[in-house]
Amino acid sequence: MKRPLLLCLLFLLRGHRSSACPNRCVCQGSQVNCSSRTLTSSSLPTSFPAGTTELLLHKNLLTILPNGFLDHLASLRFVSLHGNPWVCDCGVLYLRAWLMRQPASLKAHLGVNCSSPPSLRGRLVVYLTEQEILDSCHYWYCDLALTSQICLFAFVVVQAALLGALLVFLRRFEKLSKEARTTAEDSLIAGEGLGKTAASETAL
Repeated sequence: MKRPLLLCLLFLLRGHRSSACPNRCVCQGSQVNCSSRTLTSSSLPTSFPAGTTELLLHKNLLTILPNGFLDHLASLRFVSLHGNPWVCDCGVLYLRAWLMRQPASLKAHLGVNCSSPPSLRGRLVVYLTEQEILDSCHYWYCDLALTSQICLFAFVVVQAALLGALLVFLRRFEKLSKEARTTAEDSLIAGEGLGKTAASETAL
């Protein structure tokens, strides 16, 4: 008897959790308004009410949408994604694929323009070709490789400077050591000479 009750409670809790309005968003009926909330791709809500028909995500700081982000919203009829700085590299592939699956009447693609890289700035994401996206991925990797090479060159220069400083220090240390030994030997010889002179005077 207890087991069915527990299952019912779990079901009710799960239903309540799935119908909850996400943090930093405002829900009115089946509309979820998350616009102008300075949301980033990493701070996006992880779930939305199951019956969401309108989702407003415009004027945030979104650069990509996580894979599968919109797939579970079967009742979705309208999405606004404009006014975000979309980065059109490999990470935009899911957004592009989702936009291409939507009917033109949804108008979800309007205003979804690339913010970077410079070669694609201003282009509508839905109209990008796969080759253009792959080229932008290569562009990003090239930038990363160039940055890595610059860092490596800077590291080598710093190491060479430290090695040069070490060599100069060792030479100066060697020179000081020789001067100290010479001074000590001269002092010892002078001391021996004074000792002999004193002994001679004593003998006389």
